[in-house]
Amino acid sequence: MNNYYNIEHIEYLKKIEFDKRLRALERKLKNKKIVLYGAGTFFQDLVKVYDLTKLNIIGIADRTFYNAEDMDKTFLGYTKFNFDDIITNAPDYILVSTLKSVDIIEELNAKVSKNIKVRPLIKKPVKDLWEDVWGGSGKCLSKKITKTLYPST
Repeated sequence: MNNYYNIEHIEYLKKIEFDKRLRALERKLKNKKIVLYGAGTFFQDLVKVYDLTKLNIIGIADRTFYNAEDMDKTFLGYTKFNFDDIITNAPDYILVSTLKSVDIIEELNAKVSKNIKVRPLIKKPVKDLWEDVWGGSGKCLSKKITKTLYPST
């Protein structure tokens, strides 16, 4: 892994105070089995700057891993999971590690057991969620969508 990263990703993480979110996740998810979902450039940049080792991450999943015939077993030090691996390993949480997580969270919630909680790794401001959902700016997002994304984590 090289040391270069997209400065916009890191500035965004600083703007939304991801360091505070990470510390909260470390406390709330202590001893919980976690699978990360999303191995794109945003996640790759995030792990270059932030230390996720206090989270009990058992693997990382990504759509690109699902059909890989000759798949490396690890990605950035994490065990690669396809969807079946997620089900087999029964994590307590799936943390979606992408910038745009709304659709992925909905899709995963429809596919996994209700015992597996699907949450975003980053907690975005409501304005940013609105833009993700509707493609434009807005002053409010329904409480239902906000509660779906951020129930208690």
